[in-house]
Amino acid sequence: MKTTTAFAFLSLLCCISTANADTFGSGANTFDIDFVTIGNPGNAADTTGNPNPAGSVAETYRIGQFEISEDMINKANADAGLGLTHDNRGANKPATSISWFEAAQFVNWLNTDSGSTPAYKFNGSTFELWTPGDAGYNPNNLYRNSQAKYFLPSVDEWYKAAYYDPTGAVYFDYPTGSNSVPTAVASGTAANTAVYSQAFSTGPADITQAGGLSPYGTMGQGGNAFEWEETDFDLVNDSSSSARGVRGGGWNGVSDNLSSSNRNIDLNPTDESSLIGFRVASIPEPSTLLLGALASVGLLMRRRRLS
Repeated sequence: MKTTTAFAFLSLLCCISTANADTFGSGANTFDIDFVTIGNPGNAADTTGNPNPAGSVAETYRIGQFEISEDMINKANADAGLGLTHDNRGANKPATSISWFEAAQFVNWLNTDSGSTPAYKFNGSTFELWTPGDAGYNPNNLYRNSQAKYFLPSVDEWYKAAYYDPTGAVYFDYPTGSNSVPTAVASGTAANTAVYSQAFSTGPADITQAGGLSPYGTMGQGGNAFEWEETDFDLVNDSSSSARGVRGGGWNGVSDNLSSSNRNIDLNPTDESSLIGFRVASIPEPSTLLLGALASVGLLMRRRRLS
């Protein structure tokens, strides 16, 4: 009986695949965003970086493996008439000169395109806070609707994906799974490399050639382009117009910008910069949660067999 149960569990586990890409748009304007799952919910916060503490996230979530590209913005514009503007360096370059408000509008379209609730509240082009009368109101985050599937990563969600190593339950200084300064490159995917310390005229690398991966598998959280955080720079999301956090470093910056100790840039949500892009986060797919539950069941069964 135990053998049959274990076989059934393993068979079910093998038949389930966790989606790593979500598809948006239609026809010629279809594109994918690749996500990695950030598990280990309730992890301890880091008390050595900036802000302090940082990186503790209560829930499992997903985050874009790569930065949002120009091609993704172009196809969203063509499919939905969003009218978002950006620098023009190439289809696979990170979309920069995107304001926080524009990034939020792109994220809202990802939600509506997939039948979900917009993450951010706009009255026409005016950004507003969610209020107690709104479905999905979250008193702890007046920017994000709790019913949304896609959103900009918060300060902690961004930090955890970049610096936390789930295998050792430790934080690294750099988003390449290392406490040593990454090797500076113009492009590539070698371990412990990052796109920084380049001439401004060189420009950023393609989003899939933006250096070595973090322990969770994200690319370019250090270097290539700075990225918007959802979170207000003062860590309290209670003002529609206050400065938002920006971090991660750019292709022409110094190594200090890549460090977990560096969160020293804040910009108004209307600001645009040729150095700043963004990535998207999401709630986990149901299959991801099911796999976690099945893994827990399998571990419990193994313990019972050994007892």
